[in-house]
Amino acid sequence: MARRGVQLLVARGISSSPCLSRRIKQTESEIVRMFHPPVRQSEEAIATTVPRYAHSVRVLDERFIRILKIFKWGPDAEKALEVLMLRVDHWLVREVMKTDIGVNVKMQFFRWAAKRRNYEHDTSTYMALIRCLEVVEQYGEMWKMIQEMVRNPICVVTPTELSEVVRMLGNAKMVSKAIAIFYQIKTRKCQPTAQAYNSMIIMLMHEDQYEKVHELYNEMSTEGHCFPDTMTYSALICAFCKLSRSDSAIQLLNEMKENGMQPTSKIYTMLIALFFKLDDVHGALCLFEEMRHQYCRPDVFTYTELIRGLGKAGRIDEAYHFFYEMQREGCRPDTVVTNNMINFLGKADRLDDAMKLFQEMGTLRCIPSVVTYNTLIKALFESKSRASEVPSWFERMKESGISPSSFTYSILIDGFCKTNRMEKAMMLLEEMDEKGFPPCPAAYCSLIDALGKAKRYDLACELFQELKENCGSSSARVYAVMIKHLGKAGRLDDAINMFDEMNKLGCVPDVYAYNALMSGLARTGMLDEALSTMRRMQEHGCIPGINSYNIILNGLAKTGGPHHAMEMLSNMKQSTVKPDVVSYNTVLGALSHAGMFEEAAKLMEEMNTLGFEYDLITYSSILEAIGKVDHEYIGQGC
Repeated sequence: MARRGVQLLVARGISSSPCLSRRIKQTESEIVRMFHPPVRQSEEAIATTVPRYAHSVRVLDERFIRILKIFKWGPDAEKALEVLMLRVDHWLVREVMKTDIGVNVKMQFFRWAAKRRNYEHDTSTYMALIRCLEVVEQYGEMWKMIQEMVRNPICVVTPTELSEVVRMLGNAKMVSKAIAIFYQIKTRKCQPTAQAYNSMIIMLMHEDQYEKVHELYNEMSTEGHCFPDTMTYSALICAFCKLSRSDSAIQLLNEMKENGMQPTSKIYTMLIALFFKLDDVHGALCLFEEMRHQYCRPDVFTYTELIRGLGKAGRIDEAYHFFYEMQREGCRPDTVVTNNMINFLGKADRLDDAMKLFQEMGTLRCIPSVVTYNTLIKALFESKSRASEVPSWFERMKESGISPSSFTYSILIDGFCKTNRMEKAMMLLEEMDEKGFPPCPAAYCSLIDALGKAKRYDLACELFQELKENCGSSSARVYAVMIKHLGKAGRLDDAINMFDEMNKLGCVPDVYAYNALMSGLARTGMLDEALSTMRRMQEHGCIPGINSYNIILNGLAKTGGPHHAMEMLSNMKQSTVKPDVVSYNTVLGALSHAGMFEEAAKLMEEMNTLGFEYDLITYSSILEAIGKVDHEYIGQGC
């Protein structure tokens, strides 16, 4: 038994001296003797061992910590306190809370200390235990101790401690409790400082309670003794940016400057991102210039938002200019901003510039990531003329030690499908499975769509079943692709059954699934059923888009004739979904086939006015129809 006890003590990293290892055999008097102070040395010995000017600093006796680790809290530890003559006071409690003993032992000691004569816990001891409970994530006990502290009449919670309590409860996702305790402490004449309000605001921000943030700011401003600081304004502007309320955010920026505070680069960056989000490119650029005028240096995050915003607005040259300007200003690009720039250059078919930028990443000490390679591979596929370079870039990526992601495979499979390299796409799907990636609905969707276009319906159905078996379900987009191709193949019953299956499995049909079914119904002349499907779509909260209306319009033009098609086009002009070039070309085709050339000519003039171009197929059909009429007229004349 003794040997096992020694092994246990050694495993815990505690001294295995004979007096400790024989714990079970010890009597109470032996335990007491163990903690007796050492025998006094002679004064001469003390003089040679103790420095002349030794500082008298109170330190928690290490022997007491060791006994707590070994025996936990109990009679032995209590006896050790008496033998070591350790006075139970606030200092002792705080020191015990700092030790690395278990939190349950700390709580037992804390409760025991509270029952000692002439001792009461104060705010500092409560906070010491509360911090320990937060570290081990015992949030229930933490909340109980916070409540106990607030109820204790001798505990005065300072604004700093209030701020810390709010932060801890916020981290524990106990937001409603944090709000309740904030106002409970506030009513006890604790005037919260900006720091305490900031803790509340930041907590509410993390929970997306932006409206509550504004209420708290108004409360803070009206009290008259607590004024917003830079952190407050930063959090508030962030809240208004999240709510897309640019006017309120700018008002706060101006208020901040009026109060003599310098807006930070973070604040300007948030506002620039908001203006781009609202498609106000001019406003974003003005803010950037103001930022530099205020001697607030843009950082890499500012340039990232600026380049991303300009790129999305199609202003690639300006984005490219700022990418090099940031380097001239001494701001080194990181991988994120470089990836954004490469992405926009690729989309603008400026692949040479994109490749040049990729080569420069080494000199910029900017390491390419999987996103960098994904961006380049996607751009190469979209350029079509350079799609043949993709395999070499894929190999280069792997040779660089960068593992392809699920999205990498999805891009490759989609690209190979669109360039009619189906076998390569199928091999990559197998490779994905071999590497342990979960089934990717996007990759399956690309393959199923390509197989459908190639009229390989059986293989498409096999892949669809494989996806369902591996995932337990399928996405609405994959269902939509299957329904579309079944409809095109004339297998309308299968398409309807698949649409019904979606609903039964809880896969909510999206606009693409509804459009696929309506297209199949309209194609077979079942226009009433197609219109019924559109009504059902609206009843279920799925808003029809222009493609939905064009499907119905196309069916109506074929079965109902040009007059019904013209009527629907007229109704679309008055509705929220305005006709597009496809709508006009559909009606134009119906008019030409019916020989209504005067009406067609008027519609062509209207299209010109709106800036729409005639569809090549429609224009050819008009010429063909005119040719047929001329031929019939000549025949009748003969």
